[in-house]
Amino acid sequence: MSTITWSIDWMETSTQTINGFSQVVLTAGWRCSGSQANTSTPPITYYSSSYGTCTFPEPQEGGSFTPYAQLTQSQVLGWCWANGVNQTATEAAINANLAAQLNPTQVQNPLPWNTPAA
Repeated sequence: MSTITWSIDWMETSTQTINGFSQVVLTAGWRCSGSQANTSTPPITYYSSSYGTCTFPEPQEGGSFTPYAQLTQSQVLGWCWANGVNQTATEAAINANLAAQLNPTQVQNPLPWNTPAA
């Protein structure tokens, strides 16, 4: 079973007040990482990740707003998922990549003319 982890790597904020709010988050860089160990001895852990950016609409005057210093990673991830980052599809792609590493359908063998003679 794979382990999936989401994170926010960076956020870009406005240097000017927008609709009465300061330090408005305009863009965030997100990352989804996955890992899974096989059952061999010793086990080998495989990794896969995807990353991207997400932009956010400006807050409306009089609307809800969380000051920058009070933001949480889960809150900003929620904004990403609500603004075009498909959490389900991203996690499915990570899991598919891990499955392909665990059970490859192609391998790269050594060249037969470079194999030592018996």
